[in-house]
Amino acid sequence: MQNKLRHKAIKQGVKLVSPQSIHLSKDTKFGKNVLIEPYVVIGKGVKIGNNVKILSFSYIEKTKIGNNVTIGPFARLRPETVLEDNSQIGNFVEVKKSKIGKNSKINHLSYVGDSELGKNVNIGAGTITCNYDGKKKHKTKILDNVFVGSNTALVAPVKLGKNSTIGAGSTITKNVTDNSLALSRVHQREIKKRK
Repeated sequence: MQNKLRHKAIKQGVKLVSPQSIHLSKDTKFGKNVLIEPYVVIGKGVKIGNNVKILSFSYIEKTKIGNNVTIGPFARLRPETVLEDNSQIGNFVEVKKSKIGKNSKINHLSYVGDSELGKNVNIGAGTITCNYDGKKKHKTKILDNVFVGSNTALVAPVKLGKNSTIGAGSTITKNVTDNSLALSRVHQREIKKRK
């Protein structure tokens, strides 16, 4: 079955690098000029647009991928994920039940769940959306042109306004207004060691 699916994809113009290592599903839909690198798993319900690159060791299921999108390596896209045109999902990034807007980037070591990102959003390395309180899932909404600094925790439900910037190392628990800088850090101090 996998060999049949691979041959069918290749006939449609999909470039499979090391086809024997790639797992496809019967309902996968491909656009034009799609490249899939080795050791990629595509589960059920995946629709892929044009000019898409899926890099090695990525796992994708029930996801809609727009045009000119790059994914991976080592990315995990879980059900109800939508990647709009020109978005980027990088290495060791997990996305679940979220919409990633046009030209938005989540490039390294991040978890984005139950979220909606606008256009031109940059999510810094090590950022997580804290979407589960132990009983319920909550939404994070990030509007256009937001820059989220590295190692940030966004405690849902929370909304980041347009053109806002989140300082690296912050834990954000309240809504952030448009055109503002938000940060939450404990002041750094030093205590001399006793000899």
